[in-house]
Amino acid sequence: MTHSPSSFDEMLTAEGTVRAAYSGYREWYDAQDPLALRRKGAEAEGFFRKTGITFNVYGDDAGEERLIPFDMVPRIVTAAEWRKLSRGIEQRVRALNAFLHDIYHRQEIVRAGRFPQRLIAQNEAFLPQMVGFVPPGGVYTHIVGIDLVRTGPDDFMVLEDNARTPSGVSYMLENRETMMAMFPELFTKVNVRPVQDYPRRLAKSLAACAPACAGERPVVAVLTPGIYNSAYFEHAFLADQMGAELVEGSDLRVVDGRVAMRTTRGYTPIDVLYRRVDDDFLDPLSFNPTSVLGVPGIMDIYRAGGITIANAPGTGIADDKAIYSFMPEIVEFYTGEKPLLANVPTWRCSEADSLAYVLDNLADLVVKEVHGSGGYGMLIGPTSSKKEIEAFAAKLRAKPDNYIAQPTLALSTVPIFTKAGLAPRHVDLRPFVLVSPQGTDITPGGLTRVALQKGSLVVNSSQGGGTKDSWVLED
Repeated sequence: MTHSPSSFDEMLTAEGTVRAAYSGYREWYDAQDPLALRRKGAEAEGFFRKTGITFNVYGDDAGEERLIPFDMVPRIVTAAEWRKLSRGIEQRVRALNAFLHDIYHRQEIVRAGRFPQRLIAQNEAFLPQMVGFVPPGGVYTHIVGIDLVRTGPDDFMVLEDNARTPSGVSYMLENRETMMAMFPELFTKVNVRPVQDYPRRLAKSLAACAPACAGERPVVAVLTPGIYNSAYFEHAFLADQMGAELVEGSDLRVVDGRVAMRTTRGYTPIDVLYRRVDDDFLDPLSFNPTSVLGVPGIMDIYRAGGITIANAPGTGIADDKAIYSFMPEIVEFYTGEKPLLANVPTWRCSEADSLAYVLDNLADLVVKEVHGSGGYGMLIGPTSSKKEIEAFAAKLRAKPDNYIAQPTLALSTVPIFTKAGLAPRHVDLRPFVLVSPQGTDITPGGLTRVALQKGSLVVNSSQGGGTKDSWVLED
């Protein structure tokens, strides 16, 4: 059995010298009293409990609120690394938007023989209601989260695209606020690019996507499924920070050809709805008729140009992991450039040769559902028992179209704070991207998720991972 090669350590070279990105931080860290740092760690946890930064768990412990563990050692990227990454992210998001426009219009990429029609036609995330319609400003993916992993000094790869409703940005902001409150002197020593203005930039970006019928100051609202949703904290936090109304489906109705929200002064029209509700629940007249989370008739208003929905309905197809495997072709087809960010090598189990390879090598691979998210419904071969692998092989044979497989990557490591001092743990990174007719805005840094268990590669908070502050250094 092949094991993944040793991981790239983002702070230390093989010889044990500190890399440039971490030099300022490490100097500061070495001068600290370990006991005082341990007290700070406990303080941070108290701060998160007090603020109520939790997420709800689905599955066996449904409804249970958990604290996402926070680690106080930042993940640090140099200005030069970030410039390179930003170019790759911008290119990818541009291609995703062009792809979404194309599949809902002429499907040129299919006609050119570069992409299989069946991945659109048989995809439940493809919405016929969006065919032939262009969203205001031509933007489909207003907010995107691109999940990146690092495998070497210059090797960043895209693990997945989150174009539906990426979450986690509130943790990015709270992690920074916590670090600044605990270690103000550290930020005078190390020059870090700010992230605190994200809500203002989000509000500005969404307002720039308002439909033609909007006034001088477009009205933006955040649509939440309600307090039982796992990301409710984030919905409330962002609405509050943006100065936007937080609304539920029951607060909204169609009035005079507009979607309006109930206020103390009657109903007020909304120009931009940042929705954190899945497509299926958005409009009971167009989608799931039993939904009480959405607004009856909103799709008619949307298609008539009366409101902007962010992200556009039907963008979820871009999160599909079978479509992800075609991203190198998609980037090249729409931008005319080679992808600046590589994909993780991916086997499509719908193809007979790939399926045979995957079944033969299950013990070494990671297998994911094409529509899955949050680390659920996947197999991590190297850490699975023989019995689990056999059970998963049966699932694969029964529904090969439902799965893709990837090699077990040697994710880079970043130090975390432990009682015994600093210890390396695997991480990924989700930068957040705002798209409007005025351009692409990438927040410097993003959410770093960290596998807190030694040797673990699973960083999802739903599977026991934690988060840390992500620093992009100023030049």
